[in-house]
Amino acid sequence: MTAEATLPATSASPTARQVWTRARGIALAVVLLLAAAVVIALVRSDTRHGDLDPRSVDPYGSRAVAELLADRGVSTRVVTTLDEARAAAAPDTTLLVAVPDLLTSRQQSGLHSAITDSGGRTVLVAPGSSSVEKLVPGVTADPATSFDSTLAPACRLPAAQRAGTADTGGIRYTTTHLDADKCYPSERLATLLRIPQTSGDGDTIVLGAPDILFNDRLDEQGNASLALQLLGSRPHLVWYLPSLSDISATGSGDEKSFFDLLPDGWIWGTAQLFLAAALAALWRARRLGPLVPEKLPVAIRASETVEGRARLYRKSNARDRAAAALRSTTRTRLAPLAGVPVSQAHAPETLLPALSAHLHGDGQALHPLLFGPPPGDDAALIALADQLDALEREVRRP
Repeated sequence: MTAEATLPATSASPTARQVWTRARGIALAVVLLLAAAVVIALVRSDTRHGDLDPRSVDPYGSRAVAELLADRGVSTRVVTTLDEARAAAAPDTTLLVAVPDLLTSRQQSGLHSAITDSGGRTVLVAPGSSSVEKLVPGVTADPATSFDSTLAPACRLPAAQRAGTADTGGIRYTTTHLDADKCYPSERLATLLRIPQTSGDGDTIVLGAPDILFNDRLDEQGNASLALQLLGSRPHLVWYLPSLSDISATGSGDEKSFFDLLPDGWIWGTAQLFLAAALAALWRARRLGPLVPEKLPVAIRASETVEGRARLYRKSNARDRAAAALRSTTRTRLAPLAGVPVSQAHAPETLLPALSAHLHGDGQALHPLLFGPPPGDDAALIALADQLDALEREVRRP
């Protein structure tokens, strides 16, 4: 009997070696990405440690300007909390806010109330649109930054005229204050503003870029002169470095959500990733089209195919599938011999009575043979195949 020739195709489960062979490329790419991320993080942490910190000697620190101010009798004190910064606002003090954008809306409102009409000077370093409008009402940050870094004063502010060109190019500002000094313009928008307070000698300086305060940029252009004049007009300088550990950053109605803490542009970055994934899927997807017949380079004998599939069945212990294939094929061949349509070959109530009449038996032994449970071991499977062969021979016997 050649019932094995009609066994359906199957596939064995992939081995661990095959899984590793297929996945090692992806694993290597992931490892390289993680290694690159670690290296970039280490490099950036080394080069940008202590940004705008007057105690830091790193290229982006501000130790040099603090030392120069000390030589001129100006004391520098670092504070990290809003309460300390508000308490420092006084006529004889310059309050420098290093990164105003790190302040919450509640902190910005509290700082604004402290510096208004304090009589001292407040220097805001590169505040963005959200923070500058809270800290200095009437001032707006332009979305486009200046194209050039080094700019000319082009204003009547004495400190700017004495310093000359300086690296103030960065965020550009517009203001509704008519008495404001608009210096270092880029495309007619100022990168340095001086807004006098409504009473007293106090004022607020809005600086569009922190470059003039960096250690490695202080000796270029008129950066040192401009920095010393802006920060040395009072005998005391309080350097406010906003800290995430400041308890004033938390409060009812002012807690930032997870999306608020994400950097600007994360939506566009995520959209680009999805677009790249979609393009990669289209590139790697299988192109559907009409079936094209193709001649095999070699002829494979049916016996080899049957033997190969049988080995796969045996390797996966698929005795149930093998038995089902043997029984289904036998029923399909026996149905026409017993006068039953092929469409009814797998209905026991139709096939078994016809076979019983043909074999002159009661048909009780045919049901477990043709529709019974799967064999429990290989020996039972072989016995089932022999019994099915014997049944078919007996039906075909004239």
